[in-house]
Amino acid sequence: MNGTVDLAYSYPVLGTFLTVLWVFLWIVWLIVLFRVVVDIFRDDTMGGGAKAGWMIFVILLPFLGVFVYLVARGRGMGAREVQQARAQKQEVDDYIRATARGDGASQVDELARLAEMHDKGGLSDAEFARAKEKILH
Repeated sequence: MNGTVDLAYSYPVLGTFLTVLWVFLWIVWLIVLFRVVVDIFRDDTMGGGAKAGWMIFVILLPFLGVFVYLVARGRGMGAREVQQARAQKQEVDDYIRATARGDGASQVDELARLAEMHDKGGLSDAEFARAKEKILH
């Protein structure tokens, strides 16, 4: 032996730890890279040319491109993400309200309209009962 000892191979647990560490760092790097790419496309303040420039920079020189992007535009990434989350929540809430209401009218509004039609003679008693049953079920 030449006198040098490689600790990672002398102690298999250390080698396993270093492998897990590298895999973890690789996964973290991919997450950061994809978050930057998503933020580039999410940002409405940048024009198409700026987005294309950032994408070329991030693709050709990924480590440098991501770190420069984080320094230059990283402060607004969180704000843009919060803004998108709020917009999504608002859309979901609007959809739930519209669906729960049914075609823009509540049961009470439908029943009031039916009663008015019945009172004016537009509906017979049997038609009114069927329509009311349909609305309530």
